[in-house]
Amino acid sequence: MQLDSISVALVAQSSYQQPQLDQAVERVVLSLGDLGTLRTAQVLLKPNLITTRNGMLACTDGRFIAAVARWFLAQGARVAVGDSPSFGSARKVLEAIGALTTLQSLGVPVQEFRQVKEVVLPSGHKAAMAAAAMDCDLLVNLPRVKAHSQMLVTLAVKNYFGCLAGFHKPWWHMVHGGCDGLFSDLLVDLLAVLPPSLSLVDGIVAMHKTGPVHGDSYSLGLIAGGVNPVALDTALLALLEIDPVQSPLWLSARRAGIKGTELAELMFSLAEPNELAAGEFVVPAHLGPIRFNPFRFVKNSLKRLLLARCCPGERE
Repeated sequence: MQLDSISVALVAQSSYQQPQLDQAVERVVLSLGDLGTLRTAQVLLKPNLITTRNGMLACTDGRFIAAVARWFLAQGARVAVGDSPSFGSARKVLEAIGALTTLQSLGVPVQEFRQVKEVVLPSGHKAAMAAAAMDCDLLVNLPRVKAHSQMLVTLAVKNYFGCLAGFHKPWWHMVHGGCDGLFSDLLVDLLAVLPPSLSLVDGIVAMHKTGPVHGDSYSLGLIAGGVNPVALDTALLALLEIDPVQSPLWLSARRAGIKGTELAELMFSLAEPNELAAGEFVVPAHLGPIRFNPFRFVKNSLKRLLLARCCPGERE
């Protein structure tokens, strides 16, 4: 992943209507510079498919996913969509948010993050990554702007946490979710081992007040993009008028010395953050514990196992 970039693209986009959405996606992608040869490249779109519950707001909007898929298909890329939801399968979540039929009509397959590739992070910790996310030529990160009860907000950096496979996500909450900041540090550490990547953020309709599942809708009206997710998050925190020191992930990126934590050093190819500022976006006043209750972890792990056994056809 290119973590030395300071280029960020912000563009106003008030709805998911066509053809305006496709045009806005293209404008953002093209403003970020040369992505290399895309013809025949294997491109994996990694949206936020957290759950079917309140999925129309909790997940990346299906129309946004489809718009990005169309753009890469038009460049001759081989496009797939993949994620590892909290419960169930990516296919089921895509179906619940009304995106599966469109993706199927485009010939875009769904990849469940069940095959694992173990990697060693720069810190020395091991991570069980989804093989699909590690083996693609270009990983396209598609988060939705949301408040988050544990991490304040979920933006570009946080969405890469979904590249961990299956139960390894809640396991990280259990093992690394203490009060010493290790959980946030390891999420930032993941960035160093991921393949070439681009983040395109769905900020057309955001979630605020709480999250990541049961917050309220907020008409933010924008799309954002960047190849360095840290720089992109810094820009979005400024746009949302959030003091970056409130964000555990921003602080971890700052400690790691990753370029892009200084707003003044960023280059904006389209709009500036102050042109799209959203002062009424509300984040949690207090953050909850990251570490899952052991009973909750066991209960949810059993639920995952039962769902996988009840729906064997979703393994494909």
